[in-house]
Amino acid sequence: TRDGIQHVFNVEMALTMQQQIVGEMFRPTVPEDGGMLFDWRNPRESRMWMRNTIASLDMIFINADGTIRSIAENAVPESLAVIDSRGPVRATLEVAAGTAARLNVRVGDKVLQRVFGNAP
Repeated sequence: TRDGIQHVFNVEMALTMQQQIVGEMFRPTVPEDGGMLFDWRNPRESRMWMRNTIASLDMIFINADGTIRSIAENAVPESLAVIDSRGPVRATLEVAAGTAARLNVRVGDKVLQRVFGNAP
């Protein structure tokens, strides 16, 4: 984060189309230090929804260099409303609702992960 604190997460990778379609559907909870990273491979608009997703989520939209472009907090379970990245992103990180606020994660913070070329 901007204040120099690093938070470690153990996330599942959604790499295939099938993994990306299913995402976090039907899961009653998301671990406090868990989540799912959707790697779009190339920057593109990310449009997510909560259909069949019963746990509320924060969605963190990440640029190709690992910086956070936008954050959608507390997505409503089972909502069909589209949650948009507001521009092209390399990846979308879904974490438990309230995580962004609890950890003071903000737009401009950096996500370190191999897909962004900034972590081993």
